[in-house]
Amino acid sequence: MQITLRVNGEERTLDVTPYTRLLDLIREDLGLTGVKEGCGKGECGACTVIMNGELTASCLVPAPQADGAEILTIEGLAADGKLDPIQESFIEAGAVQCGFCIPGMVLAGKRLLDENPNPNEEDVRYGLSGNICRCTGYAKIIDAVMMAADKLKVEGSVNNGE
Repeated sequence: MQITLRVNGEERTLDVTPYTRLLDLIREDLGLTGVKEGCGKGECGACTVIMNGELTASCLVPAPQADGAEILTIEGLAADGKLDPIQESFIEAGAVQCGFCIPGMVLAGKRLLDENPNPNEEDVRYGLSGNICRCTGYAKIIDAVMMAADKLKVEGSVNNGE
């Protein structure tokens, strides 16, 4: 069967089987390897994408269900060669160790900040709760999301002429 979806702003039409997972379509057919397979059960967050504005475990989504969807992967965050503030903050905070969980963490942080641009630490912990990291202990990841929120406040005040 053929499906059409928009991935990172680009419309794509692909042939899939009813059993193709969105995770496999993104990694294998589109070559976007920032999406990782961790547990294959939707529990670890390594396969996280933003689908139609919601955090989604791509390992659980049959590709045909994504027909017509808008999907954002980690590769789609940077614009015109400039990293998104959440990506910059992860780098500045030293929130990356092995990097396996980081794409999902970054997308979870972005989604949180899109919904709540002024989170407290508890909000950040809750927003990241669907993602597991086995390396960092989470402190620097939480710091990175809080740092990104501060950057977005500054950018917003600059853009609003404040």
